[in-house]
Amino acid sequence: MKDVIVVIGSGSIAQAIARRVSVGKHILLADIKIENAHQAENTLSRAGFEVSTTTVDVSSRQSVQALVNTASALGDIKGVIHTAGLSPSQAKAQDLIRVDLYGSAVLFEEFGKVIAAGGSCVVIGSQSSHRLDVDALTQAQADALATLPPEDLLELPLV
Repeated sequence: MKDVIVVIGSGSIAQAIARRVSVGKHILLADIKIENAHQAENTLSRAGFEVSTTTVDVSSRQSVQALVNTASALGDIKGVIHTAGLSPSQAKAQDLIRVDLYGSAVLFEEFGKVIAAGGSCVVIGSQSSHRLDVDALTQAQADALATLPPEDLLELPLV
């Protein structure tokens, strides 16, 4: 079994990072739209990478857990590249929060249980979160955003 790099979102940024860190490793591409994952698979396979694909909806814990199981079956998970996300021009605020905030927290939690020693995760996120005036957060609010279980994040009044 090879070391595995899990790539969530299959756009150009995800592919560029995967190319840089996945030499000699198996890439598992996961996207909410399988056709996007297949397109990226074609590009990376032609460049000499070993690639497989699956779907994932990061706003669903069950979907993320299925992704973790799929990746774990391929080998030791040495890296997670998370680029899936929404912007205000693409979605309603509630959807953006479920994907960008909740989804990222679930990914950290679930992959944190299985990532191999020395493994790492890179997250490329939307600048939309910077619309929140972080200087206006109380220490308690900042602590809550950093430490609450993912499901509890959705209940925070500031969210």
